[in-house]
Amino acid sequence: MVPEFVVEWYHYSLALVGAFRYGFPSRKLKVIGVTGTNGKSTTVSMIAKILEEGGHKVAVSSSLKFKIADKEWKNKSRMTMPGRFALQKLLHDAVAQKCRYAVIEVSSEGIKQHRHRFIDFAVAAVTNVTAEHIEAHGTFENYMAAKGELFKACKKVHIANLDDPNYGFFAKFEAETMYAYTIDGAKPGILGAAKVVRANDCQITGTGSTFNVEGMEFNLKLLGRFNIYNALAAVSVGLSQGVDLGACRDGLKKIEVIPGRMEQVVANPFKVFIDYAVTPDSLEKAYQTMRSGIGSGSLIGVLGACGGGRDKWKRPVMGDLAKKYCDQVIVTNEDPYDESPIAIIDEIVSDDMKVVKIVDRREAIREALRRARTGDVILITGKGCEESMCVAGGKKIPWNDEKTVAEELAFLKGKK
Repeated sequence: MVPEFVVEWYHYSLALVGAFRYGFPSRKLKVIGVTGTNGKSTTVSMIAKILEEGGHKVAVSSSLKFKIADKEWKNKSRMTMPGRFALQKLLHDAVAQKCRYAVIEVSSEGIKQHRHRFIDFAVAAVTNVTAEHIEAHGTFENYMAAKGELFKACKKVHIANLDDPNYGFFAKFEAETMYAYTIDGAKPGILGAAKVVRANDCQITGTGSTFNVEGMEFNLKLLGRFNIYNALAAVSVGLSQGVDLGACRDGLKKIEVIPGRMEQVVANPFKVFIDYAVTPDSLEKAYQTMRSGIGSGSLIGVLGACGGGRDKWKRPVMGDLAKKYCDQVIVTNEDPYDESPIAIIDEIVSDDMKVVKIVDRREAIREALRRARTGDVILITGKGCEESMCVAGGKKIPWNDEKTVAEELAFLKGKK
């Protein structure tokens, strides 16, 4: 077995060589790093839109996409944070295209492998932190510490969620300026010198939300209270970079949908949503959103859990959440890797759960569509807009939830 310090130096050296190869491009950009357990991709997209509304050229690296100025392409790597050379090349190309900003989704796994090294971060932002990747990091404290490395690397602007239980951990890192965003309000004793960005008069509807910041009304077309938090993080970044509040509002208003994130793919006679939700926290928030007046009938949940031996602890937890919130539950395959799909399903399902087990994800989606009636809502979680499924032998097979829904709906209509 290779000693840990050798692995550490290997990753660190790659980061150094990558930065050197491309001329340390982050020194010629303002780089914004966004970390957290949930909401990173959405927040990155929101920040980019706000900065563009403020008149800036922007580059983006997220689990959803890559973008340099007007050129945009999907991230098909299934990596939240690209390897050192790929990331440094993106920054290099952003400089060549005269981008002012680069917004990067920063993962704990990426930090563990030193992918954030030799990037000069102007802003470090965190969305929230809940238990995730525990097998990879050993403990929740180690996972938190990895997130904290981004804040340790950035000395200029820090942005954190005041309503998150772990706010105090991030508030302890020194920075020139600290922003704290909140819906619930300031918490005496831990706020410190942070500038507060607060959402007031929040109204959550079946089509989005409204809220105001400093008396200015914001209209968000994205579903869920959690997306108000994502928006507040993005607004805090915008304000920290001199983008006025009106431009922040106008930028967010232009966002119609975030692919694979609470994305509605069928509107009538019932509704179908796809969502990435791969953690208990994100799954519960997705279910709560679906229960907040989205439909008038039953909630049908289609879910699975990732294989590869990762975070097995959360499988029964996610099953319990489906049992709690859904009227009907269909448990199916997700990304089994080298694990047995049926074994993963059995770990999700508890003895007292009334569920339908269908290993084939296509058949599971077909069954959900077959069961749905007018006014019902189907929520398909775990894949979002991913375009592949990871199976045994290190293989990836083509897969797309949205496309499958469309094909199976057409099939069922053709049978009538």
